[in-house]
Amino acid sequence: MLTELEKAMSDIIDLGGAPANEDCAQLGHTSDFERLNRLEVATYRAAIIARFGPPPDGCALLTLTNRHDFGVYYTLGLKVDASATRRDSTVATYAETVENGLGSWIEAGFAAPVCYEDGEAPKVERSSIDDIVMGALLATRPGPDGHFPVADFAILHRNLAAGYPRSAEAAQRLPEEI
Repeated sequence: MLTELEKAMSDIIDLGGAPANEDCAQLGHTSDFERLNRLEVATYRAAIIARFGPPPDGCALLTLTNRHDFGVYYTLGLKVDASATRRDSTVATYAETVENGLGSWIEAGFAAPVCYEDGEAPKVERSSIDDIVMGALLATRPGPDGHFPVADFAILHRNLAAGYPRSAEAAQRLPEEI
């Protein structure tokens, strides 16, 4: 039986606000920072799920609030229940697999949610996480014959469908030519 202290113990791994090698909103520099930062963190959560699968019981992906002299910014965190790692090896394995995050959006079948070009305002193609996930599901879906054009797409598509079942159902209703 777990003590109250064991139940309360957990580790939080900060995965960052976006994949390590990608541009992202900059606190104090990017116009409409809070909205873009939150969109990037939500997209990063979906990308982590696409690449590594939904977190098992004992792990949770959450938005971390970080306070800085220039304001507040958000990053994606992985909360790992310390007692769960002792009970279930899949918790520790997931945490070890996810702790380095992603290097790029494309690793998870995603386009960047925000495009940053020097001297221009940030551009957002899709402004909701549902639309962004739908785009990744459509990009990674199998062809009419049921085969995936890239073998890795099968993993990304399956994981996204498991993590975002409503988006997966909606994507299935769309015609192939989109």
